[in-house]
Amino acid sequence: MPWLQLILETTPDLAEPLAEQLSEAGASAVTFLDSADQPLYEPPPGETPLWSRTRVIGLFAATTDMDTVLAQIAAGITPNSLPDHRISPLEDKDWEREWMDNFKPMAFGERLWIVPSWSEAPHPEAVNILLDPGLAFGTGTHPTTALCLQWLDEHGAHYEEVIDYGCGSGILAVAAAKLGAQHVWAVDNDPQALIATKDNAKKNAVCGQISSVLPNTLPAMQTPLLLANILAQPLMDLAEHFARHVSPGGHIVLSGILAEQAEQVANCYSPWFSMAPPVFKDEWVRLDGQRLTE
Repeated sequence: MPWLQLILETTPDLAEPLAEQLSEAGASAVTFLDSADQPLYEPPPGETPLWSRTRVIGLFAATTDMDTVLAQIAAGITPNSLPDHRISPLEDKDWEREWMDNFKPMAFGERLWIVPSWSEAPHPEAVNILLDPGLAFGTGTHPTTALCLQWLDEHGAHYEEVIDYGCGSGILAVAAAKLGAQHVWAVDNDPQALIATKDNAKKNAVCGQISSVLPNTLPAMQTPLLLANILAQPLMDLAEHFARHVSPGGHIVLSGILAEQAEQVANCYSPWFSMAPPVFKDEWVRLDGQRLTE
């Protein structure tokens, strides 16, 4: 079935009311998009972040009377006037097929590959991680994940214990397990992430090597490798906590950091780690360091 998009250019204070009016007017879906190429980083807990210029898009069946929809929305947001808007057709496609066609096997370094379930592994002899996009973050397509995978490809994970803190889909935990880790603690405060990690561990036949846990149930232990692909502020807040979890001479790998945040994050870890120079991919950075011996 063909569709129509009603695209409204607005501000954060009107975005939520407009979304409600679009839903009441019969929109099959409502989405928010950045209208000014403005990045959003770390919103306060419980808040829905919106851009200073937000695009609200309602999806309607092509047979919808859009004049009636516009009149209903205008009446619903009184005394505000209807913002700048336009209506455009949306080509009807096999979206699932298009999505599958665009997500192909990806290489990270010399031996590590991410392979979706509908594809053949290009190099069966490589370390192939079977992973499909899902609800939890982490498919390897984002530079922060790619940077961590590249570190694992280069250094391996031949350790008795590894921590993947902020595991998301479990991609780093699975990679570590397949690259030699005997056991990986996959830690996340999102129950959906823990479910995704368990599912991906099962797909990759490493269930016995990965324990998915909430942060408050991670044992008080030291490991030779801790991976954390989260965001700059949580990384800084957790620096001392992470240091307690890394054994002397062990390594820490940090990502989710923008280039302009790298120095500040590295300074937070320097009391406990000898930090290597940052590694860049697009506007993102990976930091890694070795735990100082006491």
